[in-house]
Amino acid sequence: MRRRDFLYDLPSALIAQQPVVQRSASRLLHLDRGRDECVDGIFSALPTLLSAGDLLVVNDTQVIRARLFGYKPSGGRIELLIERILAARVAKAQVRASKPLAIGMTLELDGGMRCEVTARDDEGFYQLRFVEEVLQVLDATGHVPLPPYIERDDDEIDTERFQTLFADKPGAVAAPTAGLHFDRALIDELTQMGVKFARLTLHVGAGTFQPMRADKLEEHRMHAERIEVNERTCASINATRRQGGRVVAVGTTVVRALETVAVNGEPQPRVAETQLFIKPGYDFQLVDAMITNFHLPESTLLVLVSAFAGRDRIFAAYKHAIEQGYRFYSYGDAMLIT
Repeated sequence: MRRRDFLYDLPSALIAQQPVVQRSASRLLHLDRGRDECVDGIFSALPTLLSAGDLLVVNDTQVIRARLFGYKPSGGRIELLIERILAARVAKAQVRASKPLAIGMTLELDGGMRCEVTARDDEGFYQLRFVEEVLQVLDATGHVPLPPYIERDDDEIDTERFQTLFADKPGAVAAPTAGLHFDRALIDELTQMGVKFARLTLHVGAGTFQPMRADKLEEHRMHAERIEVNERTCASINATRRQGGRVVAVGTTVVRALETVAVNGEPQPRVAETQLFIKPGYDFQLVDAMITNFHLPESTLLVLVSAFAGRDRIFAAYKHAIEQGYRFYSYGDAMLIT
């Protein structure tokens, strides 16, 4: 298959620029593969679509304030997006500047902090060494790294709402957006009805916003992301499957992490890097259902959900969502694929 097989037209008015007032008030499109139908609903009604004994697996990564602004020695304005923290004072970053940065250059950041450019890799990422610890710099002067299709500056509401209630481990530069729809009341309702929760970690990188560059899917190289799946989560998955429950992945990040650690149909605890590219023809081993947002055209995430439900079904569902005015992307509405 080719990249253009995953292209669709989306009216810009449907790209959500703000979160809904209440997390679980977002809309939910239920795509049932067995019945081959779409049903419109609301996310707060998710309990009616799940059963006691189902297991929701969530991503507990925490979004860091990864966007920084500053100046080159020449006075030219720059923008940094931290991709990954490599050590206490060292980070890998994308840099937006008028010209490439020179190795050895010292950058002056807003707030009076500084960092030195120490290297550049073959993918165009810079390695930066900070005077202070990276997380301290980000907490003091960083901005919430809203994706490029949200055409506004970040504000206080994003500090809370671009973070899931499960967020616990700092390291992501983008939210695992399927988890944004869960509020405390909904989590409590699901727990009381017998739906269980398990956690894993995948630190979402900035590469999640980048379209595929290769024309043929098999030639696309995925960016690497850090995952951690512990023994407790593996045990919960095994117990759920033995008892006839469904493993429901909350987001494509969870799907990729679970399928990365699957060995002969069983989850294995791992701390690793994943570059797993799930595309049509993939044989899913652990995931029975998934909750996901609506994804960008020609993105690896759209390819992943097409692998899970079938490309034609997904495109029919997206056509329905556009006709019904669903909100798309990070702050948009959700889809449940069963």
